[in-house]
Amino acid sequence: MASEGINKFIKLWLYIIISLCYCYYIGRTKKTPKGIVRLLCLLPVMCLFLAIPLNISSIHFAGTTAFSISWLANFKLLLFAFGKGPLSSPSLSLPRFIALACFPIKIQQHPSHLNAYQTPTNYAIKVLLFAFLLSVYDYTHHIHPTILLVLYCFHVYFCLEIILVTVATLTRALLGLELEKQFNEPYLSTSLQDFWGRRWNLMATSVLRPTAYEPVRNTAARFIGHKWALLPAVFGTFVVSGIMHELIFYYLGRVWPTWEVMRFFLLHGVCVTAEIVLKNAFADKWPLPRAVSTPLTVGFVMITGNWLFFPPLLRCGAKERALEEYAVLGAFIKNVTTLAFSSFQSQ
Repeated sequence: MASEGINKFIKLWLYIIISLCYCYYIGRTKKTPKGIVRLLCLLPVMCLFLAIPLNISSIHFAGTTAFSISWLANFKLLLFAFGKGPLSSPSLSLPRFIALACFPIKIQQHPSHLNAYQTPTNYAIKVLLFAFLLSVYDYTHHIHPTILLVLYCFHVYFCLEIILVTVATLTRALLGLELEKQFNEPYLSTSLQDFWGRRWNLMATSVLRPTAYEPVRNTAARFIGHKWALLPAVFGTFVVSGIMHELIFYYLGRVWPTWEVMRFFLLHGVCVTAEIVLKNAFADKWPLPRAVSTPLTVGFVMITGNWLFFPPLLRCGAKERALEEYAVLGAFIKNVTTLAFSSFQSQ
């Protein structure tokens, strides 16, 4: 069953690559100028990308494909249809076009080896912490439910960062690209604005800015002025993010949404908007020290996440399915290691 799932997953990604080759050609021919004409040509591919995760049973494969393809790739193609975004650069080769479209990566505009997005030591430590966290799940019946919910927060963070950094590292090695960070130590956030805008899942932030934030801000500026247009733009971005997260959760659980995740992002949208207003009014008078603002920020994200974000995941059996897949992966690695060791000894 596992091999069948992997074979199906590979076939689906071949469809994705072939579809992106078609998109690349669409962008290079004069018969499909940017605008509505190009958008209509790209719509079948975007619809296909929305359907692909429905054919994946693995929770990790479905989640990463939904995030990378159904969300980010579709948003990048939407920008590409109008001659905007990272895919619209005329100098992009086909391999780089495909990598930028289907992977959650962003090319660094001013490459610097001194500012590498992830050091090997830092990455290795997080892998070890994640492995330790998985071993703790064997003793869940002895752990208080509140502590378990805190562990789930770390689980999501470590899992996402390990997957995204692995993809980025392979892409950089194959294509020779210097890439932006995917995460920027979110546990050091000093405000919700800092957490969502500059530290957490920066690939989603970089795509949401031109597709949600900027259009809403430009539209709102016509009615309420440029100064206040920031507020509906921020809230609108959280609305779009909430919708896309609900879609991803549907792919993972295949159950009708309860809209708890949407309420999580609406709540944070309201809080970030209020935070911006309060900062403008009082930040210079009463700035909070980092020792206070960081625990408040991280604590608020964890509490609201445990209240609204994690319950839908737990109800659809995401934890159990994930642990089963880790067990299969562990058995596979053990078998490969045993075979390699036996082969080495026989020589």
